[in-house]
Amino acid sequence: MIKFPISYKEANLMLGAIVGDIVGSVYEWDNIKTKDFPLFRDDCFFTDDTVMTCAVAEAIMNGGQKDDFIDSMKKYGRMYPDAGYGARFDAWIHSNDRSPYNSFGNGSAMRVSPCAWVMDCGFCARTGMTPSTRELARLSAEVTHNHPEGIKGAMATTDAIFLCRYYFGGYCGDYEQPINGNPTECKRRIKEYIEKEYGYNLSQSLDDIRPTYRFNETCQDTVPQAIIAFLESTDFEDAIRNAISLGGDSDTLAAITGSIAEAAYGIPEWIKDKAYSYLAEPLKELLRRWEETVVIK
Repeated sequence: MIKFPISYKEANLMLGAIVGDIVGSVYEWDNIKTKDFPLFRDDCFFTDDTVMTCAVAEAIMNGGQKDDFIDSMKKYGRMYPDAGYGARFDAWIHSNDRSPYNSFGNGSAMRVSPCAWVMDCGFCARTGMTPSTRELARLSAEVTHNHPEGIKGAMATTDAIFLCRYYFGGYCGDYEQPINGNPTECKRRIKEYIEKEYGYNLSQSLDDIRPTYRFNETCQDTVPQAIIAFLESTDFEDAIRNAISLGGDSDTLAAITGSIAEAAYGIPEWIKDKAYSYLAEPLKELLRRWEETVVIK
């Protein structure tokens, strides 16, 4: 069993992805190209993004081994069979096959956020080293999405979340000064790292992307856009609106953006409460267990 050092300024860690999923659920097949829309509609609902984010969280709490991820994804997928999975993932959930299928779909990135919340910012500040728990992100992807682009999307999302926690949380190494009072510098460093490490082009603006962006379920055409939606944001709600305004795979795009934005800004209480109201009781219980079990540093 993994032991987590914990105490962080925000609770409901990983709720950012769930909020983005719920808000985006009604726009996935009815794209809008504007930020002017009601954040929550009566017909919003949680989708596979939420279900699999919860599955990853449970897998981590169960030990974070390969079999834990497989067992948890299959368990939750079968609990919520109509959540909107891709065809190959749906077939995998309901089969006895436990091998990956070389996917580079954006599902690896939409579900990965719990992995970023168990990475120890304090350890990184003290040692200058990346916490070993970062490998949970790779493992959570590889059980299904073992194509290099599928792994890359999950790792880039994880690193973006972790770096937000680190910089916006006021962490820094010896002989350095915290930069959490300068959001522009925080974002500049995050952008520079992701571009260098993963080769994503994050220099386009949302206005550049929006006119021609269309539905796309690949990591390579979802994750960079989701990160840019965060980079151009002013707060959590603005980040979600940015993501939705691009169109495309709206719920997944907003889930990835939301997972990153939560780490930078936190989530307003009214948005947390509203998102909870859409969730099934077993998912609420999973979130409660996560908050009770996982301590964030």
